[in-house]
Amino acid sequence: MIPENPREPEPGRPLAGRICTHSPRFRDLRGRGVSVAVIDSGVNAEHPHVSSVAGGVKIGLSGEVSEDFVDRLGHGTAVFAAIQEKAPAADLYAVRVFDDRLRTSVRALVAAIGWAAERGVRVVNLSLGTLREEHAGMLAEAVERLVEAGGVVVAAAEADGRRWWPGSLAAAVGVVMDEDLPRDCVEVRGEGGHEVVAASPYPRPIPGVPVKRNLNGISFAVANVSGMLARGWEGAT
Repeated sequence: MIPENPREPEPGRPLAGRICTHSPRFRDLRGRGVSVAVIDSGVNAEHPHVSSVAGGVKIGLSGEVSEDFVDRLGHGTAVFAAIQEKAPAADLYAVRVFDDRLRTSVRALVAAIGWAAERGVRVVNLSLGTLREEHAGMLAEAVERLVEAGGVVVAAAEADGRRWWPGSLAAAVGVVMDEDLPRDCVEVRGEGGHEVVAASPYPRPIPGVPVKRNLNGISFAVANVSGMLARGWEGAT
């Protein structure tokens, strides 16, 4: 049996303590009516782990916008599927910021978060980030605009002993990895402004592939938290 923290979530904070998909308050939720922007390499809508795509956009290095959000790297599709597994009824949008490699610009990230804020997106998944603290200011402004619009950024707070941005910002939901947590659970740790959410670093399993050989890392811990957050928002609205 998985222990659960009986502490009730505060208004506006749908996650508190240890929460699992089978928790009493979460088991009947699917993320209905909750919009999620997956800022990544786009999505392959034909992948068997992807059930639906609400829409999408591509944002270039300088912030320019176009319509090609097709994933050509695979990373965004795996992240998309991990979120959708936990919130299958949520409206997921693919915001493509990568081209032929997993690198982008801070300007593109700011523009992507701004795109989500302008459309009232509730959860913004950033399975990426920067180690360069000098970019924290620009990212903080974008995150705050999203918060003012009623949304939240979910991103890595720490990985491999290093701080990441914008996940380390107080206004973001910062995520850390814990391989011992089941994939269907997340756990809020710490108090006050130092809280982070721990999650499994594994995406959806691939039939016939051992868990340890599947893709894994902080990207998918972030996705698992975003899915649970979207699921929780349905119950908080």
